[in-house]
Amino acid sequence: MSNEPVLAPSQPPRMMPFAIYIAYLASFLTGVSLVVGVVLAYVQRGSGPAWLETHFRYQIRTFWIFLVYAMISGVLCLILVGFFLLFLTSVWFIIRCVKGMSLLDRGEAIPNPATWGW
Repeated sequence: MSNEPVLAPSQPPRMMPFAIYIAYLASFLTGVSLVVGVVLAYVQRGSGPAWLETHFRYQIRTFWIFLVYAMISGVLCLILVGFFLLFLTSVWFIIRCVKGMSLLDRGEAIPNPATWGW
C-alpha cells in the first residue's frame, strides 16, 4: 500500500501550499490569515509528495522566523529603529512567499527549506 495520498481529480496537490502562500500574503490585510496559513501547513505536513513537503516545511519556518523578527522589531519600535526593521521583515516575508509560489508554480521543491534567507 502506498503512502501517497489519494486526491480528488479536481484538487491538484499543489493547491493547498498555494492557498497557504496566499493566506500569508493576505495577512497584511487581515492579520488572522497568517495563523490560518500556518495551521493549514501543520495539518497538511506529511500528506503530500516529497517535493510538496519542502513547501510545507518552508512555510512553517517562514511563519516562525517572521514572528520572531516582527516581535523583535515591535519592541525596537520604542526606539524608532524598529519601524525600519519591521519594514525589512515584511519585505523578507513577501520575498519568501513569492519565491515559494514561483517554485510551486513550476512544480519544484524548495532547494533548502531550512534556510533563513530567501
